[in-house]
Amino acid sequence: MPAESIDTPGALPAEAPQRRQLLGDAASLLLSAAAPERRHVLFGVLWLMLAAGLEALGPLAGKFFIDSYLLPRNPDIPQIAGLLLGALLAGTVASWLRYRQLVRLAGVAMRSVLRIRERVYGHVLRLPMSFFDHAITGQLVSRVTNDTEAVKTLYVQVLFVILDSLIILAGAMLAMLWLDWRLMLIVATLVPAVVLIVVVYQRLSAPAVTQTRQLRSELNAQVGESIAGMPVLQAANATARFRQRFDTLNQAHYASRQRELRANAWLLRPVLDFLNVLLLAAVLWVFGARAAASTLGAVEVGILYAFISYISRVVEPLIQITMQFSQLQQALVGAARVQALLAEAEAPRAAEHGEVRRGEITIEHLDFAYQPGQPVLHGIDLRIAAGSFHGIVGHTGSGKTTLLSLLLRFYRSEPGRIRIDGVPLDAIGEETFRASVGLVPQEPFLLAATVRENIAMGRPLSDAQVEAAARAAHAHGFIAELGEGYGTQLGEGGARLSVGQKQLLAIARALAGEPRILFLDEATSHIDSETEQVVQQALTQLHGKVTIVAIAHRLSTVRDADRIVVLNHGRIAELGPHEQLMQIEGGIYQRLYQLQQLEDSDPDGVAAAEPK
Repeated sequence: MPAESIDTPGALPAEAPQRRQLLGDAASLLLSAAAPERRHVLFGVLWLMLAAGLEALGPLAGKFFIDSYLLPRNPDIPQIAGLLLGALLAGTVASWLRYRQLVRLAGVAMRSVLRIRERVYGHVLRLPMSFFDHAITGQLVSRVTNDTEAVKTLYVQVLFVILDSLIILAGAMLAMLWLDWRLMLIVATLVPAVVLIVVVYQRLSAPAVTQTRQLRSELNAQVGESIAGMPVLQAANATARFRQRFDTLNQAHYASRQRELRANAWLLRPVLDFLNVLLLAAVLWVFGARAAASTLGAVEVGILYAFISYISRVVEPLIQITMQFSQLQQALVGAARVQALLAEAEAPRAAEHGEVRRGEITIEHLDFAYQPGQPVLHGIDLRIAAGSFHGIVGHTGSGKTTLLSLLLRFYRSEPGRIRIDGVPLDAIGEETFRASVGLVPQEPFLLAATVRENIAMGRPLSDAQVEAAARAAHAHGFIAELGEGYGTQLGEGGARLSVGQKQLLAIARALAGEPRILFLDEATSHIDSETEQVVQQALTQLHGKVTIVAIAHRLSTVRDADRIVVLNHGRIAELGPHEQLMQIEGGIYQRLYQLQQLEDSDPDGVAAAEPK
């Protein structure tokens, strides 16, 4: 399934067979999540059946009281008291059993949803980077939170109510069958009527439910996007336009929700209440006809009382089932959206065969295209010696980031085109590869946690290892000046730090894993000259110990590299150390370097196109 499918409205196809298939997949997801709880569900059903049987004794006790004591005027106080006490005890035990099973099924629900959320989040972490090129963050968050919350509603409320109501319904029908099977058939006509109502409701409300959940995801996406880009929105005076855009989306969500609620209002409780009145009138008419017909015998008042009582016990479960159907439908739509996300193919994981020992990188005849027929890289041949420092530069769109993404295995290249220490890149196990490489991104990602946690990043590192990594990145100095040192809370996105300090922490994090290869993706593009010199000092100290591959916007960052790779339209145009490349008259690197020198000497001058 393509990544774009996650953005389709509700992730539910319009065609009825495909919708049924997807809803079937959703039901399969729900059942698989609850599979480890089969024992609890089985015991819950059995105890609920016992509770339904005890509740069914109430009208029978009333019938017995009317037939044996009330009409014959037989005031046997001890027997009447015993009968009432038995009915009270049966009702009390039934209520207690239902409460216990509600608690039991609530536990089943919470554990099932726990498994679904863990499965979804783990799946998202294993998706290839190509998926995130198309996915919208807010909608992904909505899948993991809102849609799984709808599934929780299904398990916690709908599952118990429907299960309990069906068991009560079955118990009442059996009791009526025992009393009078002909009258029971009259009451049983209510069941197909309710099925018809549910089918009509589903056809009318399904599009609205699907659209509502999709619009809710889009609302989440816009709110997240606006908050993340608030400085830009305010600086560009775009807040009013975004407010209007949000209001339009919010109104669409409101209208969709109104259509869903109108279907609920017309087809659920009012219609069932009307059917209840019709059913009661039909039963009374039949009893009246029996009383008038001499061949049918006398009317048993006790049976009439019992049937009227059982009618309410039949109608109320059916009302509860249909009232829960709205939530059931929302939960199925949510589960279908979760299932659509789980259907996304995960990034292939290599078996643990090879390992990174020295960090030598060999690239042979590498071609790559994101879309067939639109190549980005052409015939790249490059050897990066272990412990060497290589810079990659070029104009925007030259293929630098694509090459780095292939080296990081964010995208898959043809097998054998990239080798590390002679081992094909795709033959190195995932855990081994990630432990052997470090990445310093252009935009440093920091957790809303302590300095120590940001450097360790969940790895079992000692305080000494964390500090050693910080010293290697020349970050220990400013960390020591923070209020609580390595225990200082940085806030969301490292709000308490400058851009340069964030980048030094990102370098420390990369070095904390003691990688054999260190990749830098324009790590100095947003920092000041003083911090850039600190980064250069750190790279100089690592030279010879770690293989360094740096994509650079600031050419001064890679000036001391062993070799600089100049890419142009996906091909290696120039290759060599700084001094050698500067000797190429009219060369790409020479022009880029001279242009940056002019910009540095005249910051108010005309800015040319920035290499990326």
